[in-house]
Amino acid sequence: MKKNIALGVIALIAVLVVVFGRDLLDLYRLQTYITTSTEAYQAERGNWPHLTDACTGCHGSHGNSLNPTYPSLAGQPAAYLSAQLRNFASGQRLAPNMGPLAMTLSPDEVDLLAKFYARQSVVAHAAVSPDEGLKDQGKQLVQTRGCTACHGAQLMGHDTFPRLAAQGQDYLLAQLNAFASSERIEPSGAMQAMAAALSAQERQAIAAYLAALVPQSR
Repeated sequence: MKKNIALGVIALIAVLVVVFGRDLLDLYRLQTYITTSTEAYQAERGNWPHLTDACTGCHGSHGNSLNPTYPSLAGQPAAYLSAQLRNFASGQRLAPNMGPLAMTLSPDEVDLLAKFYARQSVVAHAAVSPDEGLKDQGKQLVQTRGCTACHGAQLMGHDTFPRLAAQGQDYLLAQLNAFASSERIEPSGAMQAMAAALSAQERQAIAAYLAALVPQSR
């Protein structure tokens, strides 16, 4: 009797494998893909809910913003990102959206976000000025004002100095204007002095040139 039951079970399994074998294999492959993808995602961004999910709406997938008003975070030095998040949290740097968000982050979360975005690849910005004359003027201004001394030869940033290359044009202009009016400050005062010495048109030219740069390796 037991032998007959065992044979029946084996026969049933064989029939199921024949009938549903392909579907079962596909289901197994899907489950394996979901598991490995989840593990990779958690290894990169931490446990769900992911901190970076709150950043994607403004700063784009993997930190490459499609909106020139919002900064791209990809490839920014981790030290710079950490410092800015702390500045937002303390009120030293003002932004309606970033201040409340930064205040909720623990030091470990700040570190996680900064390191995550620092290792992302930078994508050239699509929304750039078509005015070649304006960009040429911006290039000359960047070269004569010594921007590479702090921001690096390729303007990709390092340490606490941000990447300027391939950053959003509107964002760059807004920051230059904020430095010029002392709405935004940095401890050495160099950015305030440099931006204030520029005309509004020159600030536009610099922003246009920097936004159009093709990102390079540091």
